Amino acid sequence: MGKLAERLRAFSTNRWLVFVAAMWLQSMAGIGYLFGAISPVVKDALGYNQRQVAALGVAKDLGDCVGFLAGTLSATLPAWGMLLIGAAQNFLGYGWLWLIVTRQAPALPLWMMCALIFVGTNGETYFNTAALVTCIQNFPKNRGPTVGILKGFAGLSSAILTQLYAVMHTPDHATLIFMVAVGPSLVALGLMFIIRPVGGHRQVRPSDKNSFMFIYTICLLLASYLVGVMLVQDFFQLSDDVVVFVTVILFVLLILPIAIPVALTFSSKTGYPMEEALLSEPSKGEASTSQEQEDQQEVILSEVEEEKPKDIDSLPPTERRKRIAELQAKLVQAAARGGVRIRRRPHRGENFTLMQAFVKADFWLIWLSLLLGSGSGLTVIDNLGQMSQAVGFKDAHIFVSLTSIWNFLGRIGGGYFSEIIVRDHTYPRHIALAIAQILMAAGHFLFAMAWPGTMYMGTFLVGLGYGAHWAIVPAAVSELFGVKHFGAMYNFLTVANPTGSLIFSGLIASNLYDYEAEKQAHHHQSSALPSVRLLHNMGLLAEGPLKCEGAVCFFVSSLVMSAFCVVGAGLSLIVVHRTKRVYTHLYRSVHT
Repeated sequence: MGKLAERLRAFSTNRWLVFVAAMWLQSMAGIGYLFGAISPVVKDALGYNQRQVAALGVAKDLGDCVGFLAGTLSATLPAWGMLLIGAAQNFLGYGWLWLIVTRQAPALPLWMMCALIFVGTNGETYFNTAALVTCIQNFPKNRGPTVGILKGFAGLSSAILTQLYAVMHTPDHATLIFMVAVGPSLVALGLMFIIRPVGGHRQVRPSDKNSFMFIYTICLLLASYLVGVMLVQDFFQLSDDVVVFVTVILFVLLILPIAIPVALTFSSKTGYPMEEALLSEPSKGEASTSQEQEDQQEVILSEVEEEKPKDIDSLPPTERRKRIAELQAKLVQAAARGGVRIRRRPHRGENFTLMQAFVKADFWLIWLSLLLGSGSGLTVIDNLGQMSQAVGFKDAHIFVSLTSIWNFLGRIGGGYFSEIIVRDHTYPRHIALAIAQILMAAGHFLFAMAWPGTMYMGTFLVGLGYGAHWAIVPAAVSELFGVKHFGAMYNFLTVANPTGSLIFSGLIASNLYDYEAEKQAHHHQSSALPSVRLLHNMGLLAEGPLKCEGAVCFFVSSLVMSAFCVVGAGLSLIVVHRTKRVYTHLYRSVHT
C-alpha cells in the first residue's frame, strides 16, 4: 500500500503529466479561431453590418494578442491563479454574449459588445501564459518542441469544439457560443492544480526524445483524423450514432498522451536516473558567476567578430579556429588591462532589450512582414463565415474547422522545417517564412477567383502559412535579439496581429463587402415590384442586415491581401540577406 502511494505521489509530480494537462488546456484555449463560425450568428441576431462585425473581430484580435497584463502577473501569481482569472474572463465575456444573442439579456451598444468580446478572448492569454511558462520551467532543455506542440494544440481548438457542437444535434447556432463560454472555463478549473512547476529539470530521462516523438505522432494522427471526419461530415449525412462514435475516437486520441506519465511512473524504478542528480539547480552565487562569465564571453566574441580580418573566413576550418582563438586571447588580455573599450550596444545574436531592438532595421522588417502575413491570414479566419456564405455554402463550420487543423500543421511543420534549414544548412530561418507567405498569396488569389473547390484549397494554404508565422518568427527573434528580454519582444510582436486585422479586415475587406452588398440591395430593390418597394419605403417590411452574394464580395480585398503577402515575402527575403552572416556565426559550431 505504501509503495502504491509512493507511485501515485510520483505520478502527480511527473512533469509529463503537467505537459499533457497543458496540452488539454491548450486544445480548448484557442477560442479566438472560432470567431468565423460565431460572427454570422451575432450578425443575424443583432442585425449588424459587416463593418460592425469587423469591429468585433478587431476587439477579439486585441483580446487574443494583448497579453501584457497576463505576462506581468505570471511573475507573481501561481499557475492556478492565472487559470482562475482566465476562466472568469472567458465565462463572463462569452457567457454574456450568449445571453444577448439568445434574447435573455438586452442588447448593448457596439463599444460594449466589443468590450465583452475583448474580455472573453483575453482570458485565452492567461491560459497560454500559464501553460507555456510552466512547461518551459519543467522542460528547460526542450523549449522548441514544448512551445511548438502547445501552440499547435491551441490551433486545434475550433475543430474540437465544432465536433462537440456536431454531437449535440441542435439547430440553435447560439449553442456554439455557450460552448465557448463554458468549455474552456471548466477545463481550466479542472486542471488548475495539475499545471504547475514540478522541478522538471531534475526529471530528465534518456527516453524523453521517444516521448516527444510519440506526441508528434499523436499530433499528426489527430490532424489527419480531424480532416477526414470534417470532409466526410461535409459531403455525407452521417447518422447520430456515427457522429458520436467518431467523437469518441477523437477524445481517445486526445487522452492517449497520458500513457507517457503512466508508463514512466508505473513501469520504471521510483526516482530518476543517476545522471539526473547532477542536474540540480545551481546556487545563486553560482548562477550569478555563470551569468557574468557568459556575458563577458559574449562581449569578447562580438569583439572578435569586429576585429578579425576579412579574409579569415576563407581559411581552412582548423587554421580559422586557431587564428580566432589567438585573437580572442589577445582581446581578453587587453580587456583585463583596460586597453579595450567594451561596447554597450549589442550585435545581432546577442541579448537586446526591447528599446535596443527598436533601433534595429531587422526588428522592424520582421514586424512589418509579420503584420502583412499574419494580418491577412487572420482576416480570412475572422471572415470565413461571410466568405463561405458569399460563394454558396450555408455552413461555415467545416471551413473554420479545417483552417484550425491547417493552422495546427503549419505551427508544427513551420518549426520543424525551419529548424532543419537553420541547423543543417546554417541559413536564416526567414527563408521558411518567405515560402509560407508565397503559399498564403496563392491562397488569397484562389479566394478571389472563387473557382469550384477553391474554398477548400484556399483555407489549406492560408491556414498553413498563418500557422507557420507563429512557429518561425518567435524562434527567429530569439536568435537575432537574444532570450533575456524575449517576453517583452514577443508581446510586442503579437500586436502585429490585430494591427494587420484592423487594416485588412476593418478598413479594406469590410468596406468593400458592404459596398457590394449595398449595390446588390439597390439592384434588387429597383427590380422588385412597386408594391414591395412601397412597403419598404413605408417601413412596413423590416430590412435585415446587408448580405453580399457571389465572388465579387471578397474579390478585390483578396487580391489586395495576395499582393501584400508577396510584399511580406520580399521583406522576409531582405531579412534573409541581412542576417546570413549572423546565422553562419551562430550555427557554425554545428558543422565545424
